Amino acid sequence: MDQSQVIRDFLQEELELFDTYLRESIKNDNPRISGIIDYVFKANGKRLRPMLVLLTAKACGQIIPETYHGAVTVELLHTATLVHDDVIDKSDMRRGRRSVNAVYDNTRAVLVGDYLLSSALAESVKTKDLNIVRIMSELGKSLAEGELVQFALAEEILIDEVSYFQVIEKKTASLLRASITIGAITGGASPQTISGFSRLGGILGICFQIRDDIFDYYKTDVGKPTGNDIREGKVTLPLIYALQNAPQTVSDEILKIIQSRDYSDENIERVLDFAKEYGGVEYAYKKIRELLDEAETIISELAIDDQIKTLLRLLLIYLNDRDH
Repeated sequence: MDQSQVIRDFLQEELELFDTYLRESIKNDNPRISGIIDYVFKANGKRLRPMLVLLTAKACGQIIPETYHGAVTVELLHTATLVHDDVIDKSDMRRGRRSVNAVYDNTRAVLVGDYLLSSALAESVKTKDLNIVRIMSELGKSLAEGELVQFALAEEILIDEVSYFQVIEKKTASLLRASITIGAITGGASPQTISGFSRLGGILGICFQIRDDIFDYYKTDVGKPTGNDIREGKVTLPLIYALQNAPQTVSDEILKIIQSRDYSDENIERVLDFAKEYGGVEYAYKKIRELLDEAETIISELAIDDQIKTLLRLLLIYLNDRDH
């Protein structure tokens, strides 16, 4: 059993109630629309974001109806971005099954993504907290900015660690930070505790994305083909580090492949091997460990129940060790 399953077991009743709230939020009487929405939500993910909302609220004292509306909000927004991402990336698969755009076409995929975004905003209003509505509005903007910057970096083939972290801050960290912050707010936490949880959420989001990027370098079943990021022009942390630290002549050869976009299977293999050989993957793991040490310090300082602290530490182990 992985560590995230322990947390899900702890929150079993709350997650079941969350599913009821989620189904209610996406209910539609038009079968032409409900059929697509049902397809989107048939492939249930790990529910990491709503799980963080609920766990944090519980840590801070209480889970109230507004907590569930907040959890639904982040799940709807996250799902909308996945649907839109598959259109942008021309991806035919999502979590081991055909993507929405592959089944229904790009137009309907974009529109159902828009429908989910609108549903997320409507759900945020039900929290009756203008601060949460503001968080979600800023989050939507941040996610779009992250995608636009990542697209521009791929076009420019910019090899820059600072830019990489700026993108994942907007694309991944912002969503986990919002999840945890909403949980703390609806749980009735003090401003100081909310701030601590918010910093923790940002760190968890960055770790989650770096780990996801590492998956691209190994033949494991993570729902996307090996080397897919490189094929899409995304130069992630392992490759950035290797390009900056390998001998110049070797780096130049790899950079030539990236700049020419000559992504044959043989060249992809060369790029992946290069990143591993020159310490890129090892460096990415090192970054994760450093961030998780920082997260451990934050957890230690939080004024919450020891049982919840234990579960949060399990989450740190999960983010470091997860294989999918």
